[in-house]
Amino acid sequence: MKELITLSRREAQRMQVLEQVIRKSLSLKAGATLMKVCYRQAKRLAARYRKEGPKGLAHRRRGRAAPNALGLEIRERVLALHREVYSQFNDTHFVEMLEEREGLRIGRETVRRWLREAGIRPKRRRRPPQHRSRRPRRPQIGLLMQWDGSPHHWLGPERPMASLIHAADDATGTVLGALFRPQEDAIGYLRLLDMVLRRHGVPAAVYQDRHSALFRNDNHWSHEEELAGVRFPTHVGRVLQELSTETIPSFSPQGKGRIERQGGTFQDRLIAEMALANITAIDQANAWLEAVYLDRFNARFAKRPELSGTAFRKINAAQRYQLVSFAYEATVANDNTVRLGGLIIDLPPGPRRRSYARRRVLVRQHLDGPWTVWLEGQCIGHHGPTPLREPFRSRRPHQPGETRSTRHILQVYYETTPAPNPGGHFSLAVEGTS
Repeated sequence: MKELITLSRREAQRMQVLEQVIRKSLSLKAGATLMKVCYRQAKRLAARYRKEGPKGLAHRRRGRAAPNALGLEIRERVLALHREVYSQFNDTHFVEMLEEREGLRIGRETVRRWLREAGIRPKRRRRPPQHRSRRPRRPQIGLLMQWDGSPHHWLGPERPMASLIHAADDATGTVLGALFRPQEDAIGYLRLLDMVLRRHGVPAAVYQDRHSALFRNDNHWSHEEELAGVRFPTHVGRVLQELSTETIPSFSPQGKGRIERQGGTFQDRLIAEMALANITAIDQANAWLEAVYLDRFNARFAKRPELSGTAFRKINAAQRYQLVSFAYEATVANDNTVRLGGLIIDLPPGPRRRSYARRRVLVRQHLDGPWTVWLEGQCIGHHGPTPLREPFRSRRPHQPGETRSTRHILQVYYETTPAPNPGGHFSLAVEGTS
């Protein structure tokens, strides 16, 4: 009966070299170099090959169990515990429970191998990494702006966390604007947009993540949205629509890698420089950012664009003040007042219209706090400044005769997402604004 000898590729290559050594067509010293072993090891391999043949080159422990291998009884016990007690646990959690509750200290890879060999699949399917390709930069400044918020202990480890909201040009990496906020919110993004418009102009497109201040993350359609056939944007999204700026959502952190890496550079450099300048307050940090840091950062890190010129569009101060604001729909009451929550705005008679009762108007709160009321592109009322408050969406209380699936989002003052309108006035009604 012929004996079957299994050799690895390296062992088979050694056999070919030793055959040449035995036939004296190759010196043992040269053979040792080819086998990548020392001369003494080559002598031992040659002697073993002469005595035992190819079997002498096979690894001595091949086919033998490791001395520290766990026994079959432990393996069967682990599999039985998984089937009977821990079937809902993932691999790592199961290993932790084995050590904590069963007194069995076994490596995770060993347990994982036993489970797979027994046909027990993992609790969750792991997706393979996606293929990602590098996106080339836009050729001209102003064609694409990226912006993002980065929460961190910017003002020191003993200070509360803040969020740095910053915007960068895709073509050059230039920081177009940056400011600190207590949190990442719509107020911060609108103030950042106002800064970019003032310093550079209107960008052609904005690349952003799906933060709730920028992107509608819910899957709900209100009655008004169903009638219009479109989902209303967020306040920031509405302003970008009115500026005719395209919004491009990112569906992965890797998609906006350039702005993410810039945030990492800020964390590496900005914290140290603010500590050196003894900056410990958000207002102080914002003033220092615009007056000192941004120009110096751009001089160090900005790149030259492929094409000269700029794609930023000019916008004057009056247009910027009007458009970059929060906007709400309302109906004028019979006494010519607009009521938004606890706010009451009196409308004086106009030159061509003595009463605005029952008319749909657009009410804007500007970033410095004052309110203006607009009808068909004309400002018909004002109100003094009030504090800015972050808008949010909420569902109305449960009504008799409706189920959870038929409940609708109530859009009211400070709880609204505005309707879309590039022209300035929203023709669709919004419930609950009285």
